[in-house]
Amino acid sequence: MKPKITLKDIARELDVSISTVSKALKNSKEISKETRDKIKAFAKFYNYRPNNIALSLKNKRTKNIGVVIPDIVHHFFTTVFRGIEKYANAMGYNVIVCISDESYDKEVINMEMLANGSIDGFILSLSAETQKKNDFTHLKELLDQGIPIVLFDRITSEIDCDKVILNDFEAAGDSVTHFVKAGAKKIALITTEKYFNVSESRKEGYLAALKLNNMALDDRLILTLPHDRDNTNLITEFFQNNDVDAVLCVNEIFAIQCMSILQYIGFNIPEDISIIGFTDGILSKFSSPKLSTVAQHGEKMGELAAKLLIQRMESVELVEEPFKTEVINATLVKRGSTIN
Repeated sequence: MKPKITLKDIARELDVSISTVSKALKNSKEISKETRDKIKAFAKFYNYRPNNIALSLKNKRTKNIGVVIPDIVHHFFTTVFRGIEKYANAMGYNVIVCISDESYDKEVINMEMLANGSIDGFILSLSAETQKKNDFTHLKELLDQGIPIVLFDRITSEIDCDKVILNDFEAAGDSVTHFVKAGAKKIALITTEKYFNVSESRKEGYLAALKLNNMALDDRLILTLPHDRDNTNLITEFFQNNDVDAVLCVNEIFAIQCMSILQYIGFNIPEDISIIGFTDGILSKFSSPKLSTVAQHGEKMGELAAKLLIQRMESVELVEEPFKTEVINATLVKRGSTIN
C-alpha cells in the first residue's frame, strides 16, 4: 500500500510550492500544462485524495481564528488572549477560544472541532500533557492540510511554524543577578517539570547566572513542583530544611504561594528572603508585600501572534515566506518582595 501523501509532500518531491500543487490539481491555467501534467501524474500514482476539511478552510474564509490555551488560572494566558483579540478584531477577524486544561486529549479534540471549516488558522500554547507526551501529530496533520498555526510561549522545535516566545533564559538570569547585587548568597529556584520548555529555559538561565556571578550551584536549592497538585507541604518542608535568602519562581502562582508560606513560618519579606516570580498579574500587584515580577508582556505577545497568523493566512496564494520566531523581551518589575 502506498503511503498517504499531502500537498506538502507533493510540493517537496517535485520542488514546487504548495500553492502551485493546489492550482495544478484544480487545472488552473496559471500553471503550465507540463507542470500540471507532472503534478497530476504524481498525485494519481500515490492515490492523493484532497482533505475536505482543508478544502473547506481554503475555499470559505470564515474570518475566524481558533485559540487554544492551557488554562485560565494563570493571568499570563488571559493577557495573551486579550492581545490576540485586540489585533484580530482590528483586522476584521473574530476569535474563538478553547481551553485544553493541560490535557493532550482536550487539545486534540478542541483543534479537531475547530478545524471543521469554522476557523482559518490556529494560535496555541501547548498543554502540559502534550509536552510530556512529546506527540505533535495533530499539529503536523493540520499544517500538512495547509492550516496555519502560530505557537506561543510553550512551543516545540518539532513543529515548523511561526512562533512567539519570551527571552526566558535572559530574564531568569537578570533576576538572579538582581538578587546577587542586593547581597543574596543562597538563591533558590522553584520550578516545575522539565518538559515545560519555558520552565527549563528559566532554569538554564538561573544556572548560567549563578556561574556568571561566581556562585556555587547547590542542587538542594532547586525545588521541582508538580504542576497539577497542592504543593503546600513540599514548599513548607523546602524552606524549613534549607538556608535561603532569595527565591526565583518560574510563575506567579508559585511565587505568591511561597511568599504566603514563608510569612506563615515566620520569615520577613524581603528582609529575610527576597522573591521574584514570572508574570506581572493581579496577584503580584495586590499581594503583601507586592511581588517583584518578570513582566512577560502577554498582550504584546498575543498581538504579535495574531499578526503573524493573519499575515500567513492572507498570503497563502503567494510565495511561502520562511517561518519566524519572534522574541519578546521581558522586564523586571521591582516591588516590595525584593531589596531594590
